[in-house]
Amino acid sequence: MRRRLRNAGRPGVAGLALSAADCALWDLKARRHDLPLARLLGTARRAVPVYGSGGFTTYDDAQQHRQLAGWVHEQGIPRVKIKIGGSCGTEVGRDLARMTAARRTIGDDAELFVDANGAYQRKQAIRVAHAAADLDVRWYEEPVSSDDLPGLGLVRDHVAPDVTAGEYGYDLVYFHRMAPYVDCLQIDVTRCGGISEFLRVAAVADAAGLQVSAHCAPHQHVPVAAATPNLRHLEWFHDHVRIESMLFDGAEPADGGDTRVPLDRPGNGLEFRADRAQRYRVS
Repeated sequence: MRRRLRNAGRPGVAGLALSAADCALWDLKARRHDLPLARLLGTARRAVPVYGSGGFTTYDDAQQHRQLAGWVHEQGIPRVKIKIGGSCGTEVGRDLARMTAARRTIGDDAELFVDANGAYQRKQAIRVAHAAADLDVRWYEEPVSSDDLPGLGLVRDHVAPDVTAGEYGYDLVYFHRMAPYVDCLQIDVTRCGGISEFLRVAAVADAAGLQVSAHCAPHQHVPVAAATPNLRHLEWFHDHVRIESMLFDGAEPADGGDTRVPLDRPGNGLEFRADRAQRYRVS
């Protein structure tokens, strides 16, 4: 499949299709053998650590507070992420205020992550991290564009939080090039080439002394995350969790900061509910 995509180009829609096909074939193989997919891949853990992800820049203070408080104080998720870098990095004052509010909501014991989506310039990103030093931010995702590898490395070497990127990676070489510039590599199984490539990327990261973090689509990631020894955590992305829970049976909750690996059902453990999806049909 990879060879057939050479002329079309691997990044973009073609890469998404390749990833979907690879994930589907692994799921099919596990179901044909009546095995949980995590068992087929080689289970390294029975539960996958997650972090609550949302805190969008469009939220007002009350909405952000409700979401973060729900994760930390109701579900017991000890790490949460908000978005910063609104209006292409021109609202630094608001970014810092939202980070301060997030810390106030989650308390001193939970970990605070932020994601700038590449909005800042290099020195601006460093200044923001220094201004937020008293908030104990642990995760600084894409402080500058993920295409700016030297910039990621510069920020990483001048700030306290771990600098991370990788969600836009469509092939193994992308991650190999990025590894020297970040503290943790993010991998998206729906983009990188599927489960087969996710495992290869995790091995590249391990060889560089790095952990990996699974990006979005949480229940699609659970089996491969469970099979990855150098996994740090899985992004429990608000919108995706909601959709997966609506349309699939077998979508596990994430109480206490972990989600259970489905070892009692074949394949990825999910069953599509066509009856629930019918109302959204457009053709």
